Amino acid sequence: MTTQPTQVEKLIHPLEPLTAEEISRAVAILSEKQGLAPSARFAQVVLHEPAKEVVLNFSGNEAPDRLASLIILKPETNETYEALVSLKTEEVAKWEFVPDAKPGFILDEFDMVEELVKQDPDYRAALLKRGVTDPSLVMVDPWSAGYYNIEEDEGKRLVRALAWVRPAANENGYAYPITGLIAVVDVNKMKIVRIEDYGVKPLPPTDGAYVPEEAKSYPVEVRADLKPLDIIQPEGPSFTFDGHSIDWQKWKIRFGFTPREGLVLHTVGYEDKGAVRPILYRAALSEMVVPYSDVNPAHNWQNAFDAGEYGIGQLANSLELGCDCVGHIQYFDAVMANSKGEPFTIKNAVCLHEEDYGIAWKHTDWRTNQVDVRRSRRLVLSFFATVANYDYGFFWSFYPDGTIECEVKLTGILNVGALDEGEKPKYGTEVAPQVNAPYHQHFFNFRIDPMIDGVNNSLVESHTVAEKTGPENPNGNAFYTVAKTFKTESESVSNIDLVTQKTWRIVNPESKNYVGQPVSYKIVTGENCYPFAADSATVIQRAGFIKNHLHVTKFDPDQMYASGKYPNQSKGGDSLEHYVKADRPIENEDIVVWYTMGHHHITRTEDWPVMPTAYQSFQLKPVGFFDRNPALDLPRPAPKAKSCGMKQLDSCH
Repeated sequence: MTTQPTQVEKLIHPLEPLTAEEISRAVAILSEKQGLAPSARFAQVVLHEPAKEVVLNFSGNEAPDRLASLIILKPETNETYEALVSLKTEEVAKWEFVPDAKPGFILDEFDMVEELVKQDPDYRAALLKRGVTDPSLVMVDPWSAGYYNIEEDEGKRLVRALAWVRPAANENGYAYPITGLIAVVDVNKMKIVRIEDYGVKPLPPTDGAYVPEEAKSYPVEVRADLKPLDIIQPEGPSFTFDGHSIDWQKWKIRFGFTPREGLVLHTVGYEDKGAVRPILYRAALSEMVVPYSDVNPAHNWQNAFDAGEYGIGQLANSLELGCDCVGHIQYFDAVMANSKGEPFTIKNAVCLHEEDYGIAWKHTDWRTNQVDVRRSRRLVLSFFATVANYDYGFFWSFYPDGTIECEVKLTGILNVGALDEGEKPKYGTEVAPQVNAPYHQHFFNFRIDPMIDGVNNSLVESHTVAEKTGPENPNGNAFYTVAKTFKTESESVSNIDLVTQKTWRIVNPESKNYVGQPVSYKIVTGENCYPFAADSATVIQRAGFIKNHLHVTKFDPDQMYASGKYPNQSKGGDSLEHYVKADRPIENEDIVVWYTMGHHHITRTEDWPVMPTAYQSFQLKPVGFFDRNPALDLPRPAPKAKSCGMKQLDSCH
């Protein structure tokens, strides 16, 4: 017998994130049913996303079961369990031990590690050797220990804690690294395993103040010639929203937020010819890998997996109007759980706003002097996260012409070490006197689950060939494209090639445009790089996918992260480069496209003491998806003088 859902249940979309009340209920149900001890830690409490068919067939008239997905850590035994809890039946649908799994770190564990280390007598003695007399000014950042086959570390969930010291309260401590001192902490037991001391390095002699009023070594005078630039929308924004569902112009977008991934796009579509055509089922940051170049034993182990080890979503900022976003802003909170399973809210974690984006299209008939021009704008959905010293912004933008853009903004403070007087670094840049900023790279992998006019898609790779000079090409100017469709996963491992202008298109071979071409979206790549770590390096053993820019897999709900489900201290083996070894068919199948983009950071003095924002992006652009330019229907701008469709006016540009 089917129970009739309440009116409230009918309104809950299957992909709406868990509320604070649902998190509390799920934790209470699991704690009672499994008899969890008070010491149990909740490494994850998130919505278990339903199967695609449930989501795509949701009509709003039935209430599908909402399941909470939990990862439980038992610190006394170092055991990890996965659980599913039904919020409808209040039963535990799954309780499974996961061997050799070390969940990523939970937000409140960071505070506990810092306090533990700063109170340790041996650590304080090491601080005194360096002239640090006030431990309250010391900043301790827990870094995942990675995997280096150290017998003493086997089986332990560890961090290697690096430290800095503020010259005074609230001043920039990241300019004063306590280089060579590392506390290795067993986070489950919350005990120090050992203190590694690689020798005393002097604290840098100059301050690293980035707020002009605080700068002493390098005084900064605030610019006085900037006039106000206001973003005004007197009639309000052009978007509407209901929960986590957004309508803007012809775009239909649903989004979510998780502690590991941060912002997640769901069921993105574009209205065309009276129907909403699907483009994406799901898209999100899958992993961010940051390998460092320094060979100093105090730093040569640093390889951060910022999503899988630390959780880029749980590190999200609370955004502020007029600072992080400008214009008419709509903020959304993010709700998640701490290690005790208690819900907490990051206020204003996600920002939604519109931006003017210059010219959408234009043409001037030079014979008649008639000008037609339309302005573009974009809808931007974004969040910012602070990972210790670094700050990252993740921005998804939607354009009137059907383009989707993903942009990462990198700023914050460099991870630095101290230098002896006169020492010159080989693997970094001296960005300030006796301050070494090691070279490093940032690799961002995005998991894109496409739905181009339907669930089954293919990946087509094309390259451009110069035609041979001859009777058909007497002037030697001709070139053409050659395309192939990837049939299996192993074929799909590919890289950017500027020489041949290689492109990748996600195609629906069953859907054709009005000239008979299969509809598609292509990946427009931006800045990228290759890793310089050797194949034997632990970061390549654990994240070999960063060696290639593209992978395509057959959809598998258990393969959500390029680095595997539990990358923290993993030995490798459960990551994207291993997924494709299954060599499953991917032609006209439910596929997942994984794109990796890298930022090669050769540090410079201009990056100090806080980095000017670097921008890294890719686009998903329609190719044959629409019959013609879908932005033809944009309205003419409304300048103060005459119509932009009649005469050339500067105010239209």
